[in-house]
Amino acid sequence: MAVPKRKTSKARRDKRRSSVWKLESPGIVPCPKCGVFHLPHRVCKACGYYNGREVLKVQTEK
Repeated sequence: MAVPKRKTSKARRDKRRSSVWKLESPGIVPCPKCGVFHLPHRVCKACGYYNGREVLKVQTEK
């Protein structure tokens, strides 16, 4: 079995692993009610609707 001759430093180890775990940017979707972009499967902060029904009461500016 192959055994490393020297200890791999933390910097070298982390450089090698860095490209594997990069996160993708989250997708954003338009709200079907008001059209404002928001994260999927979350309540729209502009109108307070989720899945076709009102979940939050949003105060409108006068």
